Amino acid sequence: MGYQQGLSGLAASSNDLDVIGNNIANANTVGFKQSSAQFADIYANTVATSVNTQIGLGTSLSEVQQNFSQGTITTTGQALDVAINGSGFFQMSNNGTLTYSRNGVFQLDKNGFITDAAGNDLMGYAAGTSGVVNSAQTVPLQVPTTNIAPVATSNITAQVNLNAQATAPTSTTFDPTDSNSYNYSTSITAYDSLGGTQQVNMYFVQNATGSAEVYAGVAGGAMTDMGTMTFNSSGALTSVTPATGANAGTPQTNGQFSLDITPTDGAAAQTITLNLTGTTQYGGTSGVNNLAQDGYASGTLSNFTVGSDGTITGNYSNGQTKTLGQVVLANFNNPNGLQNLGGNQFQETAASGVAQVSTPGSTNHGTLTGGAVESSNVDLTNQLVDLITAQRNYQANAQTIKTQQTVDQTLLQM
Repeated sequence: MGYQQGLSGLAASSNDLDVIGNNIANANTVGFKQSSAQFADIYANTVATSVNTQIGLGTSLSEVQQNFSQGTITTTGQALDVAINGSGFFQMSNNGTLTYSRNGVFQLDKNGFITDAAGNDLMGYAAGTSGVVNSAQTVPLQVPTTNIAPVATSNITAQVNLNAQATAPTSTTFDPTDSNSYNYSTSITAYDSLGGTQQVNMYFVQNATGSAEVYAGVAGGAMTDMGTMTFNSSGALTSVTPATGANAGTPQTNGQFSLDITPTDGAAAQTITLNLTGTTQYGGTSGVNNLAQDGYASGTLSNFTVGSDGTITGNYSNGQTKTLGQVVLANFNNPNGLQNLGGNQFQETAASGVAQVSTPGSTNHGTLTGGAVESSNVDLTNQLVDLITAQRNYQANAQTIKTQQTVDQTLLQM
């Protein structure tokens, strides 16, 4: 029995206590992965030593192995909290130096970049102004603070039912200010190229049986005779005959009229397709069944969400949504080969292999949960048991040295 074995055991137990203590200290650290100390025995490397009489020289720390098992997903409700469910790491950038992390607590800096607490930029695929994601390369993700541009209305869809038993108006000349000159009317708000609003009115005048005239225009302006709608004996719309335009006087089966509008706020002139497909002429009260248009005003960013595939979707005050970018994940053939930099950051090494960057949910990459974080995977119960075991090991190795000291003292007293 020698001092070397006992000293090596003390050093090993001390290392074990350090690892366990670090695990316990990070039991509440978001995205933390617990570690375990691994040891190897030591033998003298001497050719003359008989294999049958080798006495070990103690132990040494062979590696500190990280456990990358999944931590519990905890909902926070914070839009920029993102949890990884499965394998992978967030790719971060520190002035161009790439690191990797499981900590999904992010925030916006003054320029709209998504960063962690240390100011590292979250990397991903950027989206163009039209919302199309560019997956050619990863870049620091930035949430734009500019307004979403307005879109002028180009299509109005109207499905109404006109009472088949209604008679022609008592006034023979159509006048939008005279309710006796039409049978039914409805309106919808349309948008111009500047996001300005204007009310488009539509009027329906009963003609002969199975036929109705359509008038439309901007409120306060002149109404345009769009043309005639024709219905069959089942009340279904069979054709429309435009009163103006290239198809004037020719029946069309698409149920569409073209309405030209000149905005008064300096916006560009626009042509709106008035689609009446699905309009019916049944007995009963006239009314609208569906009314929609495809334009919208400009809007400011209200909030955004992160989808399971990493897509960042912005929600705007005008009710529109837009893709702002996409978070990526990086996988490694050997995660235990990563260098732990502290601060929940890891760095790629030759032992870990090259980062395999892809979108969440693809191949062997995990998915994301927005508004949540991944808790530490430290099991405190097991760690406290390991702590007691490591303490006993330390005491036992100390006893080894104490015993050797007693033996040496006996020899000195002979």
